[in-house]
Parts: sequence; structure tokens; C-alpha cells
Amino acid sequence: MKYIAYLALFFGFTLNAQAESKQDILKQLHLPPGFSISLFADHLPNARSMAIADNGVVFVGTRQKGEVYAVQDTNGDGIADKTFVIARQLYMPNGVAYKNGTLYVAEVNRIIKFENILEHLDNPPKPRVVYDKLPSDQHHGWKYLRFGPDNKLYTAVGAPCNICEPDKDIYTSLVRLNPDGSDFEIIARGIRNSVGIAWEPETKALFFTDNGRDLLGDDVPPEELNQWSNKGQHFGYPYCHGGIIAETEFGKNKSCKDFVAPAWTFKAHMAPLGLHFYHGKQFPDSFKNQLFVAQHGSWNRSKPHGYRVVLVKFEQGKPVSDAAFISGWLTGSGKVLGRPVDVLEMQDGSLLISDDHLGVIYKVTYTP
Repeated sequence: MKYIAYLALFFGFTLNAQAESKQDILKQLHLPPGFSISLFADHLPNARSMAIADNGVVFVGTRQKGEVYAVQDTNGDGIADKTFVIARQLYMPNGVAYKNGTLYVAEVNRIIKFENILEHLDNPPKPRVVYDKLPSDQHHGWKYLRFGPDNKLYTAVGAPCNICEPDKDIYTSLVRLNPDGSDFEIIARGIRNSVGIAWEPETKALFFTDNGRDLLGDDVPPEELNQWSNKGQHFGYPYCHGGIIAETEFGKNKSCKDFVAPAWTFKAHMAPLGLHFYHGKQFPDSFKNQLFVAQHGSWNRSKPHGYRVVLVKFEQGKPVSDAAFISGWLTGSGKVLGRPVDVLEMQDGSLLISDDHLGVIYKVTYTP
């Protein structure tokens, strides 16, 4: 029964009816002094990764729901008052990215685009295929999608298993391609399941989260925050975990020194997903260029942990510490009230955080 409960958490199902209202849940969340959290958008089942257009329209992907939403705050009161369904019956359309009037969506096996989307929110056009040669495996198949400083699309292809040595190069890879689907290339390997990519604002270095393997115990292996710098780098999976733990079966003749070590690690099973470097002006200066990471929370740990947003502090372009920024979605009794997935910055410097457990988007603001 416990294993069924873990699976339910993993796939975003709610086992017990929420006794608390969503407003009651907000009151149980803990933030630093001066920060407040509210509901920006509601009734978005399985809300996952987010992207924002120049006019403030927020696009939201899902996983098992198979839909893509758009939400809009038309009167500027901090609450989205319009919701549109851009697409239905897609194959785990987790990843979304926006550029120059076009919405890009990453399904498991392809990337598609909706052109001139802002002009057709209430009557979306049929999507056009950008790239359709990705594996169709559902296991770790859902994807994050972001535009890099080079204007290329970046995503990752996960391992089709918990732990295995895939027989195709495309698995466990970080990839990039042009917006028209050309020049597809694998730029790194050894990545088990990355669902978060961001660039450090000053150095333009690419950082990505990676979820470690399951079923080794409560406290191993650590989850990873990695930094990519050169094409061809290998980040260890399935031979080495966290830069220090050799895999029993596949790592027998390997050394962890042969692979790129994580730039930072989190405790096992925290499930770090979406991340964002803050570059706005609303928050205090100490938050400038610091990294927010959504930790979705554990599913195969005897005592759950995670279910929070952490702030990873950077100095001279390198992570040096981390601490909880928002907590309270996991109660002292182990009850799960929400599961943060992605972090997005609005034009005014406020933050949006998606929650696929409650199907909402939160807004975090700061008042001195």
C-alpha cells in the first residue's frame, strides 16, 4: 500500500481529498520577511513548466493531462482572469518555450510550434512539427524546453529506465537545435532525468538539474545541479552518481573522476525540477543572479522530504550554498499540500511557481 501511495505522489494524483482550501494552504507556506505569496492562476490541472510572452501571457505545459494552457492577467491586479486551452491530447507536453510570437512545445517524441499564438489564443492554429525524431519512451520522456543565449532550443532526453545502459546515443543526453528543427546535435551525455535548464546571467553558463536513480535507499544518491561548458561532456549516468558514488553494476570498471562532477548537490530524492536565475529589480539586491530551484519532492523515501523552493546562492558564477526559500507544502505529519514544478519571472520582477499537485500557479512578490 505504501508503494502505491508513492506512485500516486510521483504521477501527481491526490490520494485523499484536500481538507484545506487553497487559501488555507497559502497561509501554511513559509517565506522570508517581506515576501508574500498568492494565487495567480487556478483550475490548471497538472500545471508544469511555464513560459512567458512579451505581453505577459503565461503558457503552461502539463504531463499526463496532455494539455497546454495560456493564462492572462488583463487588468493588472495580479490574478489571471483569462484561461485558454491551446492544445489537447498531446503526448506529455511538459516543456514550453516562447519566442517572436511563436509557442514551442516539447512532447515526448517531438517538438511542435504554434505560430502567431498571441493573436489566436481563443482559436489556436494547428501546430507545425519542428522536430519529430525523438524517442517515444514514456519513462523519463517528458521534457523541459528553453531558448539559450544563442537563440537555439535546448532540451534533454532522459533514460528509459531507473538504471540501465541505454543502447542508443540519444538517451541520457542534452541536445540543442535551431528553431526550424535544423542542426540538431547532442552536446552532452550521462544525464538521467533533467527537467530544468537555465543560464547564469553574467557568465551565460548553462546549468541544469538532474534527478538521481531510485531504490538505493533513503539518502543516496544525491540529486544534481550540473554546469555544462563543452560539447561532448559526460555527467556520469549510469556509471557514477553525484560525482562520488559508483554504480554497482555498470560502474565496476569506471572511475567517477572520468566524468563531470556536479556543480552542486541536493539531498537524495528531493527531485529538483525547474530553475531560474533571478534578474529582476523587485526583490532585494542580494537576490540578483541567484538561483531558485523547485524541488518537487520525494516519492520513494520512507520519510518524505522536498516539496519546497530553494535558493541556491552563487558567488562569482559558482554555487556556494542553498536554503529553503518557500516551504510548508509538506506538513510535519508528512501530508503533501502541494508540489512545486517550475519557476518563472514576470516583467515586474515577481516570481510565478507552478504546482501540478494542486493545479495552480502561485505569485511571489516582495514589499520592503
